[in-house]
Amino acid sequence: MMEHPFAQYVRILGKGKTGSRSLSADEAYAAMSMIMRGEVEDVQLGAFLMLLRVKEESCEELAGFVRAIRETLNAPVIEADLDWASYAGKRRQQPWYLLAALALADSGLRVFMHGAAGHTADRVYSEQVLNALGEPCAQDWQDVSVKLDSRNFAYMPLGRFSLPLQRMIDLRAQFGLRSPVHTLSRLLNPLAADYSIQSIFHPAYADNHQQAAALLAQAHAVVFKGEAGEAERKPEATCRVKTVHNGVLAESEWPRMLEGRQEKLETLTLGDLFNAWRDDDITEYGRLAIQGTIAIALQLRNPELSQTECLARAQSIWQQRNRERLTATATESI
Repeated sequence: MMEHPFAQYVRILGKGKTGSRSLSADEAYAAMSMIMRGEVEDVQLGAFLMLLRVKEESCEELAGFVRAIRETLNAPVIEADLDWASYAGKRRQQPWYLLAALALADSGLRVFMHGAAGHTADRVYSEQVLNALGEPCAQDWQDVSVKLDSRNFAYMPLGRFSLPLQRMIDLRAQFGLRSPVHTLSRLLNPLAADYSIQSIFHPAYADNHQQAAALLAQAHAVVFKGEAGEAERKPEATCRVKTVHNGVLAESEWPRMLEGRQEKLETLTLGDLFNAWRDDDITEYGRLAIQGTIAIALQLRNPELSQTECLARAQSIWQQRNRERLTATATESI
């Protein structure tokens, strides 16, 4: 029996402690191209993804995978100021990052957010929260364009622009583990925005995200460990922020904004987000999480500004948001 063409890539990753190695960027590109064309058997895909998961993907592999996937997206030319990846979900704290993104949209930035929902139990995802708050998700690229033009914000579920990637993310239920797809999806930047904001859960992944962004010639990018893995500043923790600006890699440290550690919320209630937006009925933690997240996005776009200046501008952006933007009145758990 002839060897399957994809077997070579499984072999590279799985040839034992001394024989295995990472894929080169070109090998990763070729392997992912085959996957996206449906030329790989299910058993091969499972083995490939889990071998990568155990090894941990390199920045070269991430860059090669993303290059291959981007060729399949068929996204039209749509202007976006800020690409925002949202693939983790929340379970301990409210998704304050969504209010940060919407406040930035109200300030005039065209924010495109993309993500995937439902792959991990007991988590709340951007898609369901935005729909409930009166910011319905885009169904196609034309809808993205309309929403960005009219509201400066659009969220597109991964399954709407890359069904093969969504199917791979959904394999988590069979694997019992997240796969590298959760990592590489954060780097997709489907609309080729000059500015990209990403977050990771495990700090060790930050270097790979930063270096992969540089390999992909991302003009400006920021990556940091956010609450639950979403791009949300944790006020009670020191935040190490890694950046890429025109090929130059750097790192900065944002000091904690709040002493102590927040207790896990028993329930995440939609009404709390709505009341925070409309009436400023918000905890200090929530307010600082929002303003701290906005400040990081501002410094990404204006690296000449100090942290203090960015925080002051973030406070102003939050205060000047359109309080009538959201329409939800529900108080039930999300």
